[in-house]
Amino acid sequence: MLITGTFLDEISHDIPHQNWGPLEWEKDFVHMKNAGIDTVILIRSGYRSFLTYPSPYLLQHRNCYTPPIDLVELFCTLADRYHMKFYFGLYDSGHYWDTGDMKEEIELNRFVVDEVWSRYGHHPSFQGWYLSMEISRKTKGAIEAFHTLGKLCKDVSGGLPTFISPWIDGKKAVMAASGQLSKADAVSLQEHEQEWNEIFQGIQGAVDAVAFQDGHIGYHELEDFFSINKKLADRYGMQCWTNAESFDRDMPIKFLPIKFEKLKLKLEAAARAGYDKAITFEFSHFMSPQSVYGAAHHLYNRYQEYRNAISSSNPS
Repeated sequence: MLITGTFLDEISHDIPHQNWGPLEWEKDFVHMKNAGIDTVILIRSGYRSFLTYPSPYLLQHRNCYTPPIDLVELFCTLADRYHMKFYFGLYDSGHYWDTGDMKEEIELNRFVVDEVWSRYGHHPSFQGWYLSMEISRKTKGAIEAFHTLGKLCKDVSGGLPTFISPWIDGKKAVMAASGQLSKADAVSLQEHEQEWNEIFQGIQGAVDAVAFQDGHIGYHELEDFFSINKKLADRYGMQCWTNAESFDRDMPIKFLPIKFEKLKLKLEAAARAGYDKAITFEFSHFMSPQSVYGAAHHLYNRYQEYRNAISSSNPS
């Protein structure tokens, strides 16, 4: 299984900013294209006070800062130029992270979705929506939020697909600000299957694909959890993607590019489980030849060697 999609992590709270402008971003789209990527996903259109585009609603009602450049327009234009699909990631107020309640995310994004579709929906590359609220288990209001916002996005855009990227509450699911690398109270396979069966049932028809983050469980656990994810996705008529994290959760420094061997283990486990697509968080920091991290340049080289080897052994 090869990576064909990546998040665009322009608005983040735990990854350092690379201070790229239009020239650097276009170079990266070329690198992505050369690596076989056909889908780019805005991780979120805003986080708390920082935005990727000058949203009239959020500037007025959330006292957000006016961004120096309209990155949504830039990303859509570049995706048009390089024949990629662009998925728009919704706004994250930060309220959910503080309170555990998703109601405010629903209310704010009602306006954002309408606004964004009217501004950018004409781009041929605008091909879907990412519901950016991240959960791992039966979070308060999560089913309602995903179902409501998924239906809203689809209704506004004539049925364009939606997806979510939750995490598995495994032993490595610790807060980024924590000095810990693991925890004892990890979810069991049985709990994971039971809870996500309920969530899948509740979001059926509003969410088209689920891309579980793959970095929170041990490498020896990948196959068991992946098989459950695929079984549930098939049961409820959704695509099962993997979010193959290209950063390393096993290091005390958070976060650095992953060792290629680990990325290969995760992709091959997803292939054995019959997953439909592999995306990554994320190319520009952790796999790009122009990343701020030198190790990312080498990961790109190792990954391209891997791609070429697979292509040579499976000629079309």
